[in-house]
Amino acid sequence: MTGKQAISRREFLEKTAEASFAIAAGLPLGGGRQKKRSTVVLIRHPDVVDEKRRINGKIVQQMLDEAMMALFQCEDPVSPWKKILKPDDVVGVKSNVWGPLPTPKELEEAIVRRVRDVGVKGSNISVDDRGVLRNPVFRRATALINTRPMRTHHWAGVGSCVKNYIMFTKNPPDYHPDSCANLAALWNLPIVKGKTRLNILVMFTPLFHGIGPHHFDLKYTWRYCGMILGTDPVAVDAVGLRIIQLRRREYFKKEKPLWPPAKHIGLAETRFGLGVADLRRIEIIKLGWKEGMLI
Repeated sequence: MTGKQAISRREFLEKTAEASFAIAAGLPLGGGRQKKRSTVVLIRHPDVVDEKRRINGKIVQQMLDEAMMALFQCEDPVSPWKKILKPDDVVGVKSNVWGPLPTPKELEEAIVRRVRDVGVKGSNISVDDRGVLRNPVFRRATALINTRPMRTHHWAGVGSCVKNYIMFTKNPPDYHPDSCANLAALWNLPIVKGKTRLNILVMFTPLFHGIGPHHFDLKYTWRYCGMILGTDPVAVDAVGLRIIQLRRREYFKKEKPLWPPAKHIGLAETRFGLGVADLRRIEIIKLGWKEGMLI
């Protein structure tokens, strides 16, 4: 095989993989003419979680601070939070309590610490997931912080930031048809519309493959040791989804698209205008540990 042929084959494989990703994300092939762009921060640290899945809270705080300073171009860890919150805000931290892979309490604590540093009263801060509709803080919230771990999902392809608002509806099954295609509609509900200040997709030990509604197997997780942060939930999810798909290719030694496809991420842009799903229009600020970053 000549060098030219080798390059052509590599380019072909890359374009095929990109097309597979676009289809899985619900993106139109050949798109990218839209002008809107987004920025996310991908930060990693090799010691944030150890081989026994124990999380280092000090490193979590360090990662959160570094990522926020980069995202908002600030030189101290509190100033970024002052750009998105005011002392009189009522702040709900929308977490996720799914048993095998919940939002780490260390991250919840790090977020609350910085929210309080802005001057928000403790009585005006709450962390919750399944009880948000009954939670008095969430019912009167003026600002939301959205955070959850990345994992494959039986109905939606992946569970990520856009999907994390499913608990803000009284009837989640309403959003299950067609691979949960209309999840972004949740973001128009009065209890959340226009309130989200930050999205944090936790990728310490993501689940990249699953079989069945509540499947979890440690062999389908890996120590990625990262977080993705941004004000645009769609961009955050799109980057996380790409990493999951690249890990699936790495693990299975072939292209293995998600089933069902995570179409709600692309449709969050093309159908609902919630954010940017096209990776060509997402700037990724990469911080920290580079080995095995994949993207």
